[in-house]
Amino acid sequence: MTQAEDTVPEPSPNRGRLLIVLSAVLWSTSGLFAQAPIFDNWPLELRGTLLAFWRTAFAALVLLPLVRRPRWRWGLVPFGLTFLAMNVTVVNSLVLTSAANAIWLQYTAPLWVFVVSALWLREWITRDWLQLACGMAGVGLILGFGLAAPHRSANESLGVVYGLLSGIFFGGVVLSLRLLRQEDSAWLACFCHGVTAFGLLPAVVNHHIWPSGSQWFWLAGFGVFQMGLPYLIFAQGLRSIQSHKAAGISLIEPLLVPLWVWLAWHQSATYKAPQWWTFVGGALILVGLALQYARLKPARSGPRSNS
Repeated sequence: MTQAEDTVPEPSPNRGRLLIVLSAVLWSTSGLFAQAPIFDNWPLELRGTLLAFWRTAFAALVLLPLVRRPRWRWGLVPFGLTFLAMNVTVVNSLVLTSAANAIWLQYTAPLWVFVVSALWLREWITRDWLQLACGMAGVGLILGFGLAAPHRSANESLGVVYGLLSGIFFGGVVLSLRLLRQEDSAWLACFCHGVTAFGLLPAVVNHHIWPSGSQWFWLAGFGVFQMGLPYLIFAQGLRSIQSHKAAGISLIEPLLVPLWVWLAWHQSATYKAPQWWTFVGGALILVGLALQYARLKPARSGPRSNS
């Protein structure tokens, strides 16, 4: 008799890398959807909240059938609230300022996690000062010029502030996931998207602004293809590639976000082109993140976490 035919093959690292790349590419379409001219008839001050609701509602519907081990823990409360705040702030930032500003400021989350870990969890590592300095310099550049530029409108300045807040709240989500790492990942993803949609539902109902025509297809795409589906693909990729390597590959997301927006909407009257300080500040943030991920080393042994 030959070898057992039911041997399960090891997951391919190359396949894992391709899945992480695909998830990052799908995530990078956030600005493409948020700045689509089809939503220009929605009031600017409400558009971010409305888009955040529909995005998370459709994403929750996609993730719900995959939940296998739902379990209540009090740690879900801060997790759900910070995820809600992150969604509202990042989508408002994408609507009000350039996509490059929004995504680079959101990607400061690891820097805020580092600060909190150092001050609260006492995980200070002296070698990390260089990436922290690079990240903070990039944030300072984008904020300083973004808020002080004379030709900036009040809405664009507000979008920069929303972007900074989205990074802080994203950091809160990361810290919450660390505390909830033993829970089922599909349950956590469905829970936080559901909480966000439920929390924003009163605002949607109160303002009586509903999608019409092809807006439904754009919103479904925003929730399914930009939010829900890439999460599932990312989780599959993590089965065969270490998390720090996946995080490094995911850095292609902030590089692609402004590219898709430019390709799709640069001829639109509402297109917001990134300024030079966004490119320089984004490059500094990217250097800081790259330094952080480059120094991480995979564990020598032990089971790989799903979260």
